[in-house]
Amino acid sequence: MPELPEVETVRRGLALKMSGRRILHAELRRPDLRRPFPPALAKRLNGARIGGLGRRGKYILIELDSDGVLLLHLGMSGRVTAGTAALPDAPHDHVVLRLDDGTVIRFNDARRFGLLDYIKRGEEKQHPLLAGLGPEPLEAEFNSAYLAAALASKMTPIKSALLDQRIVAGLGNIYVCEALFRSGVSPRRLAASIGRGRAERLVTGIRSVLTDAIEAGGSSLRNYVQADGELGYFQHRWAVYGHAGDPCPGCDCGGAVRRIVQSGRSTFFCAKRQR
Repeated sequence: MPELPEVETVRRGLALKMSGRRILHAELRRPDLRRPFPPALAKRLNGARIGGLGRRGKYILIELDSDGVLLLHLGMSGRVTAGTAALPDAPHDHVVLRLDDGTVIRFNDARRFGLLDYIKRGEEKQHPLLAGLGPEPLEAEFNSAYLAAALASKMTPIKSALLDQRIVAGLGNIYVCEALFRSGVSPRRLAASIGRGRAERLVTGIRSVLTDAIEAGGSSLRNYVQADGELGYFQHRWAVYGHAGDPCPGCDCGGAVRRIVQSGRSTFFCAKRQR
């Protein structure tokens, strides 16, 4: 599933093509993705002018001049690209938006785990999918004091706690593994044992890995592409994710990257460097 850097990269790419444009025609080629589309969604989108594009966690929010907001989630295999009418339709292009400058926005989702929803402007924070999200990791309210307090009662491994979207929004398996490595924190450490010192290192590690990944266009794993169809490149800079058995990078511990399974997900780490 695309994580925060991939969603933010797509948001930025779409904003360049969509902001200020009008939707001439919205075509919904099936009645649902993960859940049914809202009633009369195509009618609401037809003729609407697009404002700003925001992001909350792994969700993209597209403002419309009809006082509505289009909520978009890529799911496991979804991709949203901005091209032209000259490009042929592809299998699984389930939603197609034709804009007034000739740009065609295509939402392709082979597994149909993505979603589109329509929210009344001003009610975004109350939407069931957004209401319980924790702070954005790249914003000021996500700091060591907050993180230490949020983890203080969590009797789960820190890896699992950081994947909890109620604690911090937008993180997924890849970037939690990478951030824990940069922070020198073991994924097996009990979350409640994270004091202010480790929390400070975690905040720094999380922010740095997310910033680097966004600058690289995200990580292309399986289906993900940027809004222009290009691949992301951060997968070439993973320190530990997917590197089980390789020497621990940038470390003189003499050890190798290990893989364990936590809550059904692969965790990659250096047992000597991460404590």
